[in-house]
Amino acid sequence: MEYKKVEASQVIITELMLPSHSNFGGKIHGGYILGLMDQIAFACASKHSGHYCVTASVNRVDFLNPVEVGHLLTMKASVNFTGRTSMVVGLRVESENIRTGEIKHCNSSYFTMVAKDESGKSVPVPGLILDTEETVRRFARSIKRQEQARMRGKDFEPSQFKAEDYLELVKQHNAKIRLA
Repeated sequence: MEYKKVEASQVIITELMLPSHSNFGGKIHGGYILGLMDQIAFACASKHSGHYCVTASVNRVDFLNPVEVGHLLTMKASVNFTGRTSMVVGLRVESENIRTGEIKHCNSSYFTMVAKDESGKSVPVPGLILDTEETVRRFARSIKRQEQARMRGKDFEPSQFKAEDYLELVKQHNAKIRLA
């Protein structure tokens, strides 16, 4: 089996945010940023795997700070985890005010990408060489995130879910329960 260092497939791109990318509030449209994030995740995963990759899922995208027209948007991507045919690509998005040099963290996200061959079948990907505490932390965090997602999925499958187990929790929030 082949293994690669994380640095071998890291990708960084910077793009000037134009008025054509803005929403009605004058900020850069979140959908536009998501599209850019998907592109850099694809580039990073494809570089690591040596294959065309597709997005299987996106885990948590929180827009922490708005991005302004005229700012530079920088996205950094690296493979944090490798499975048999999939990779978790970690992304960090920052905006920079060109005039002041101020940099703001806009969001971080995790894209699960799957490598495909020419016929569209999933293919094995190289593993990762974890040579720093940070790369081990990111790999382990991806494992834990996957385990937590599986547990959430099991707890809320319609055949397993029992509403009475959650009524007190739901009552603490902005909802009115009217079960028939």
